[in-house]
Amino acid sequence: MLLDNKIAVIYGGGGRIGGAVAKAFAREGARVCLAGRTQGTLKKVAEEIRATGGEAETAQVDALDERSVDDHADALARRAGSIDVSFNAIGSGDIHGTPLLQMPFEDFASPISNTIRAQFLIARVASRHMVPRGSGVILAITATTARQALPEVGPTGVRFDTIESLCRQLACELGPRGIRVMALRTSGIPEAIQSTGPFPDYGTGSGGMTRAEFIDWAQSKTMLKRLTSLNEIANVAAFVASDQASAVTGSVVNVNCGAAWD
Repeated sequence: MLLDNKIAVIYGGGGRIGGAVAKAFAREGARVCLAGRTQGTLKKVAEEIRATGGEAETAQVDALDERSVDDHADALARRAGSIDVSFNAIGSGDIHGTPLLQMPFEDFASPISNTIRAQFLIARVASRHMVPRGSGVILAITATTARQALPEVGPTGVRFDTIESLCRQLACELGPRGIRVMALRTSGIPEAIQSTGPFPDYGTGSGGMTRAEFIDWAQSKTMLKRLTSLNEIANVAAFVASDQASAVTGSVVNVNCGAAWD
């Protein structure tokens, strides 16, 4: 198995992306810790993992609280002996549909600030436990808006750019210590889109889209004419977290079906 006997922490582990990644990690032999703010959703994912023979535990952690993040990781490392993989799937609550000229500064800045705070705190504490062992993998998730300009996405593109830039900086500093850092860039994942709409027109001139219209439009902008599935992002996450991808770091791994926006 790809992650046999690894200790993996999945922040946002009760969400759809975090839960899917946690299940893939467990399937590949990792002992997973699902961290997040809502115990009910974390426990549901943990029960599903245990039902298939995997090992899972849960912890209530506020990723924006430095003490909460540090205390949890320190306790887990003492108990388990290591932290081998850290995956961050925490959301941000971006606001779409409002032009930047009309958006209050706080609506733009808050998701960016929260994202970089959580990413930094989580990566920092994970690396502190990985450095003494000379190995470890830190993963984050972004989407195609990290490199392609779209109107009406508010802070989303800037937020994803920030994650990818931080991953490169961390990889540069931690690589000599044996730690790999990457971001996985998706096309958007239909199973993880919880909104039923309406969606903005994102510069299409349509005046707005239903959920089905939005997915159809997004699919039309990829080379494979479809969007990334939860299973696909989870499988790639398990692979890049494994020793099979030991030469990959400082990279954005495109899992976006060949997204090619105008």
